[in-house]
Amino acid sequence: MARHNKRRRKKDFLPYYSFAGAWLICACILPLYRVWAMLITIVLAGACAYFVSRRGEKDQEEDTLPKKKAEAKKAPEEKKSYGPEVDPILEEGARALGEMARIYSSVQDKEVRRKINELMRITDKITQDAIADPSDIPQIKKFMNYYLPTTIKLLNAYDRMSAQGIEGENLDRSMNSINEMLDQAIVAYKKRLDSLFENQALDIETDIEVMNRMLAREGLTGEKDFDL
Repeated sequence: MARHNKRRRKKDFLPYYSFAGAWLICACILPLYRVWAMLITIVLAGACAYFVSRRGEKDQEEDTLPKKKAEAKKAPEEKKSYGPEVDPILEEGARALGEMARIYSSVQDKEVRRKINELMRITDKITQDAIADPSDIPQIKKFMNYYLPTTIKLLNAYDRMSAQGIEGENLDRSMNSINEMLDQAIVAYKKRLDSLFENQALDIETDIEVMNRMLAREGLTGEKDFDL
């Protein structure tokens, strides 16, 4: 550490050393008692000190850059935690969405790609509901333990068959069956998402009913006749 500080202090004084050195060289060559010679000496010495100073700053930046990269590797960005029940759902959802995105980019059929995109959109909403309403976690787990992996399995099968690049009775029948299944899966996914909002809908209806009773009790609903 002390050696490093000593080396750094030496670099800090290099511009002054270069200025003095350039001045001495000019003093040996030029007649400094002349005004023009004095001006040339000042310009040359100043320029020499400037370039040495800039070179030192560049070297310091190059020395610092690897340290910054190493520090960035040592301190990875911390992922926000939502609790031991929610975090596994978010991680599994992210993996499923990543796999569906891979299949989406691999499949060439535009209609199938549209259906995969819709499934991804609904899956993301179902996954994020675990954060908004942890009471829905049992339903979400059922969705992620069966419906989601089965869908991905069938999508992978479709991807493998479409990559063959040939036509055949068995291939065509299987691919058409999976394509039709995607329509049913979209409907089922939407129903599952809608069911997750059942508790919230009941809470909203209860709040509205309570509000209406309070307004009625205070005489704040309906029209009033005012005698002038």
